[in-house]
Amino acid sequence: MALLLTLVQISLLPLMFNLSNIEYLLGNRDEPNPESVLVSRAKRAANNLLESLPSFLALAILSIVLSVDNSDLMLYWLMLRAAYTVSYLVGITYLRTLLWIGSVGCLIMMALALL
Repeated sequence: MALLLTLVQISLLPLMFNLSNIEYLLGNRDEPNPESVLVSRAKRAANNLLESLPSFLALAILSIVLSVDNSDLMLYWLMLRAAYTVSYLVGITYLRTLLWIGSVGCLIMMALALL
């Protein structure tokens, strides 16, 4: 599921919001492309995901290897990250911040459960 979220966030969302520039996307991309606000937001949200995804994957793998049941926290993290992306795209800043804090909290609780 985390990899699906990553695929959607990094590849599909920017592409969907940039269909008006399809010739640029299919071309050599020699000239800079003016991006819409949604494309810029989607890229920033994807970059934010890439910052926390390695920690999530490491904690998830350690949970499996050490037989620690962090499945609920993993699911909460995924839901919070998906909601974070939506709130980022829509532009709800305070909700986005709370969702981010919640996702970081899930990572911290996952790490504490491994101790």
